[in-house]
Amino acid sequence: MSSFKIAVLPGDGIGHEVVPEGLKVFRAALAAHAPGTQVEYSDFDAGAERWHRTGETLTDEELEQLRGHDAIFFGAVGDPNVPSGTLERGIILKMRFGFEHAVNLRPSKLYPGVRSPLADPGEIDFLVVREGTEGAYAGQGGSLRYNTPQEVANEVTVNTWYGVERAVRYAFARAQERRKKLTYLHKHNVMVHAGHLWRRVVEHVGQEYPDVTVNYEHTDAAMIYLVQDPGRYDVIVTDNLFGDIVTDLAAAVTGGIGLAASGNLNVEGTGPSLFEPIHGSAPDIAGKGIADPTASILSAALMAGHLGLTQVAEAIDRAVEEDLAARGDAARGTSEVGDAIAARIG
Repeated sequence: MSSFKIAVLPGDGIGHEVVPEGLKVFRAALAAHAPGTQVEYSDFDAGAERWHRTGETLTDEELEQLRGHDAIFFGAVGDPNVPSGTLERGIILKMRFGFEHAVNLRPSKLYPGVRSPLADPGEIDFLVVREGTEGAYAGQGGSLRYNTPQEVANEVTVNTWYGVERAVRYAFARAQERRKKLTYLHKHNVMVHAGHLWRRVVEHVGQEYPDVTVNYEHTDAAMIYLVQDPGRYDVIVTDNLFGDIVTDLAAAVTGGIGLAASGNLNVEGTGPSLFEPIHGSAPDIAGKGIADPTASILSAALMAGHLGLTQVAEAIDRAVEEDLAARGDAARGTSEVGDAIAARIG
């Protein structure tokens, strides 16, 4: 009998509405496909409401409490009345760096019944593996002569062989189990130091995966191909900043960020991984019960797969696909979508 501890952080806005639906479907799939599995859920308060009340985001003590869990199921953070970066750095990035979330995994699939903004999208089904702890988002840099006409500001992109290899190795492993095609993105014609480090790591790890075809593309060119021919991709691996751009466009061509799930993965097993929809807190519709919980439900499938609950993950994916194919244009509330998908678990 397996047992797991899952930390639940709804966060802000519609996070409080979509997270319960994700867990509703997760529990239904567990009951149907892993009935002996024991799961302990722990609620954590981290978000704008707490910051307004106490000035706290996520404390060091809470970070250590989270470390004792097998996974973190997250909603969203964001509040226009909180200074930009406060919640992101105090919660999301604190967990990302604290738990060595080396990979941000974003599946991109165009499901039957879902409309793409592309006129002729064809079949789209690929993964984006985004390095999670380095690059321009590592927080290195600073300012001189602040708020003067002579101000100088710089952001330093940090790349290590160790960090790049973690992401690249994970991407190769996923490509090996899928269609055996890996595309890595960078700008090594201009960013010669970081870009060629990435190139050398890909070449080094690729020797262990002779069955995987490797292709390099400049990131700006890949943005064209994602619109013109998204079906060419199987697994994409890239750095933190480029990955942020790529995944948003990937979500757009597959139906929008309302369907986009993600996992922030500790690939070495030294801390819990985190699973979340990428749509944000959406304060304009929060509390109305109209947010689409599909991305949260698909994030629960990613979490199940990461925990080794393969049948649970597959059952959730099938239920979502069936619901999307039959959904049409009928308006449904948040809980109605969750109920409909849970009812399809079989």
